[in-house]
Amino acid sequence: MNISKYKHPLLPFLFLLFLALIQPGCSKEPIREKRIDPDTTTTASYQDGLFIVNEGNYNWGNASVTYVDNKTNTVIQDIFTKANNRSLGDVAESMVIVGDKGYLLINNSNRIEVVSMKDFSSLAVITGLYSPRYMHVVDSTKAYVTNLQNYISIIDLKKNIVSGRIQTTSWTERLVPFNNFMLVSSIGKFSESTARRLARILVIDTRTDSIVDSIESGKEPVGIVIDKKQKVWVLCSGGYDQYEAPSLIRINPELRLVEKIFTFPDKAQIPSRLCINPGGDTMYYLKGDVYQMPVTSVALPVEPLVSADGRLLYGLDVHPVTGKIYVSDAKDYVQNGTACQYTVTGILVREYPAGRIPGSFCFSESSAK
Repeated sequence: MNISKYKHPLLPFLFLLFLALIQPGCSKEPIREKRIDPDTTTTASYQDGLFIVNEGNYNWGNASVTYVDNKTNTVIQDIFTKANNRSLGDVAESMVIVGDKGYLLINNSNRIEVVSMKDFSSLAVITGLYSPRYMHVVDSTKAYVTNLQNYISIIDLKKNIVSGRIQTTSWTERLVPFNNFMLVSSIGKFSESTARRLARILVIDTRTDSIVDSIESGKEPVGIVIDKKQKVWVLCSGGYDQYEAPSLIRINPELRLVEKIFTFPDKAQIPSRLCINPGGDTMYYLKGDVYQMPVTSVALPVEPLVSADGRLLYGLDVHPVTGKIYVSDAKDYVQNGTACQYTVTGILVREYPAGRIPGSFCFSESSAK
């Protein structure tokens, strides 16, 4: 069996964090590739294209963003450094666009870089975070950011500062809105074993910024989406130590009850990167390969939509308008990766060069119209 085909979605981050913790006194510098300066390709605006968010290697400070122009398919590497003459930081986790601003969550740098979508120049730096993971806009004035620590940060989008916290008991990950509520996947305490972690979906009232309920889930809920019938789907990895079989569960957010559970047959085949198409009727996830599953399915898919064919597929997303599928190849986590665009039927359209460990995608507002 090809072990790399079933990498745990959090394994690179956890493994490198472990190495950093056990070698505080090591003075020998790690062997690193020579840094390649960003190319000199220019663009009039970054408002009509695809952003590939490259995590970079933990503790190397080589996170970057690759931009692909929709009209010309021109690829521009490391656009943040190009615009600001400084490094983006250490481990770029995700990116969200709010109006004419982009928010880049830099996990190991404990900050959010706010940039102009016109030229990617820095507008602000939001600090006071601890390993920020994902951000979801609540309204025009605020957003929530999940953290590795026991709270969810409230971001003031007007002032670009942390304006408050929602106290939790554990590390939080993905978010999805439902009416006046935000449902947030809660992994459990980072320091505890999977067996002791209390995995739940937190229900937050966005009017009061308070947790009003929670729904028990499978171990390590790493993905969450909402479908066209307002059903919430949660992808659970089963735990970094394969404590239990992974599962995909369907929740009725109105009743706050689990309605259906699909259990994966093999603990070693760890699913990740759950996403859904614009119509809200078809889900996608990684499990070595790319799988497609209609929300009406009565069983998990057996055959993949896109085969890995020896690649280390790492990131996955679906265009919010066209429904085209984007998947990244992290290679060996050391050399620069690539990203591919596929049709909804799994046909390869084109491949793009990317940076180190391309982990997530973001689509500009113009490209999403």
